[in-house]
Amino acid sequence: MSTQPNLVTFTDIEQAQARLRGVVLRTPLLPFGGPEADGAQLYLKPENLQAVGSFKIRGASNRLLSLTSEERQRGVIAYSSGNHAQGVARAAQQLGIQAVIVMPTNSPEVKVAGTRSYGAEVVLYDPAVERREDVAARLMQRSPYVLVPPFNDFHVIAGQGTVGLEILQDLPAVDLVLVPVGGGGLISGLAVALKTLRPEVKIIGVEPELAADAQASLRSGQIVGWPAADTNRTLADGVRTLEVGDLTFAHLQRYVDDIITVSEAEIRRATRCLLTESRLLVEPTAALPLAAYLYHRAELPAARQTVAVVTGGNIDPAVLLSLLQEVPAAAPALA
Repeated sequence: MSTQPNLVTFTDIEQAQARLRGVVLRTPLLPFGGPEADGAQLYLKPENLQAVGSFKIRGASNRLLSLTSEERQRGVIAYSSGNHAQGVARAAQQLGIQAVIVMPTNSPEVKVAGTRSYGAEVVLYDPAVERREDVAARLMQRSPYVLVPPFNDFHVIAGQGTVGLEILQDLPAVDLVLVPVGGGGLISGLAVALKTLRPEVKIIGVEPELAADAQASLRSGQIVGWPAADTNRTLADGVRTLEVGDLTFAHLQRYVDDIITVSEAEIRRATRCLLTESRLLVEPTAALPLAAYLYHRAELPAARQTVAVVTGGNIDPAVLLSLLQEVPAAAPALA
């Protein structure tokens, strides 16, 4: 008989916020366009402005700051397609900790280069041949590294939850929050923070249609995995996770209201829209919430105050160029 994992609490997130003060950027809420005809307003939470270009610095820093002196001496190891890699690498550099990062060969080069720029050792693997967990386990047999998972970790979830605290502090009347979902670490922590103080707020995850394992898991009541050959089809490389973790899944079931999906064309249009309309350089994963807001309003709960979490800005230059060269399609009118 399986046991329910202990969930992150509001106190854990408050402690993470205190630990991260002065370490991560407290990002603002930016209005997207003006108020609509009924007074509704969409706000963007631009985590792409963090030092490593994504929210991942929060969870990574909280985990490393929680290490004992003995654990710091051992060094850390992480696996990631890019943003968690850079978060761990920078946090380790700041604390003088050795870091080894396992990354797939199909990671955007800008993320691999960014990780190396913080002094971490990068070990590349072929995701069609090996599992990243297996590669990390093999390396941990040779050296006693401390594993820093990208999402299925108590301290990582608590660190990501500080995004939710900031939203509540800046917009106490928030009705709806839209969040990209990969492994589920961000939405898990954010949902704990928001639902604890404002139970009526709706938390909706957003995934690509081509990598919708979290939606399948939440709606079926059990963790559903997708093969890499399927998830690798999406342009949103930050959410190509094959399945959510047992800890994040427990949070999804407890706190998340639903997960919806968007198409690749919608992701591309929303990414370009954030660049041209909001002057935010973002990666496709970060545009998932805006794509949901622009093209799937009928699937979303009614709300007057909505926040879309813009998770990262580490876009591959080749992808950016291709998006800018496309003939833009008109976005739906918000008013």
